[in-house]
Amino acid sequence: MSDYLMRDDAPLSAEEWEQLDEVVVHVARELLVGRHFISLTGPLGAGVQIVPVASVGSGQACMHDEEGCGCTESNVIQVTGRKFLPLPIIHQDFRLSWRDIEASRHMGQPLELGPAAAASAACAIAEDRLIFHGHPDHGYEGLLNATGHHTVPLGKWAEPGTAFANIVAATEALVTDGFYAPFAVVLSPALYAKTQRVARDIGRLESELIKDVAEGGLFRSPALAENQGVVLALGPHNFDLAIAQDLVTAFLGPENMDHNFRVLESLVLRIKRPGAICVLE
Repeated sequence: MSDYLMRDDAPLSAEEWEQLDEVVVHVARELLVGRHFISLTGPLGAGVQIVPVASVGSGQACMHDEEGCGCTESNVIQVTGRKFLPLPIIHQDFRLSWRDIEASRHMGQPLELGPAAAASAACAIAEDRLIFHGHPDHGYEGLLNATGHHTVPLGKWAEPGTAFANIVAATEALVTDGFYAPFAVVLSPALYAKTQRVARDIGRLESELIKDVAEGGLFRSPALAENQGVVLALGPHNFDLAIAQDLVTAFLGPENMDHNFRVLESLVLRIKRPGAICVLE
């Protein structure tokens, strides 16, 4: 591990560090949703502080015979702009009691790692909130508020068949704008629950019908509000998650005989083609 994490200074053995890391990673994997469908770039290195984000223009293919079609430079698809995004650090501190460490070693009790699990959960929740909502105060856009995304009105999902019809309408909006499968669907827990019923005259759950058109997967995330959903055309050319430092635990130092740690990561969502996003609202 890198020196800046100061793990060698912690009062933990290699086996205890292994147990701690396993808990932190396991909890994060159970909670994270965005990483299930977003392409990952990196880790680029903890010292990386900014990443470029290119904007790509659109165009329409030409067809011509020997006479030519009069294509002009305006028909060329190219990078139309580039900006640079800082990579924020997401972190949560926790503390392990010296008495718990001693009890684990001398009495054969499992090391109490509840604080580490809670810190990992806090970071995972913050990561998904950054992915879906961004952080407007700091200039970050998320999937739900990216400038230039599509929208489809959210119908009355209490009525059977409406959920599937909404998802189909969203994929049609994306295809019309030149974005194609695989599609992924992310719903709030409340909307997801409404897909767990049998569609009228079909004999299949609506969620199963949605998965037929969403090859990239159907997901639910508590980061979305009650009546929020989004349909996405997947691919790193549309958006990706740039990671400088993946989730890791650092040692901060002793305090009153106890020991402080920090779960941290550094990453940012890069939205390159916001037209690949269709929000249900």
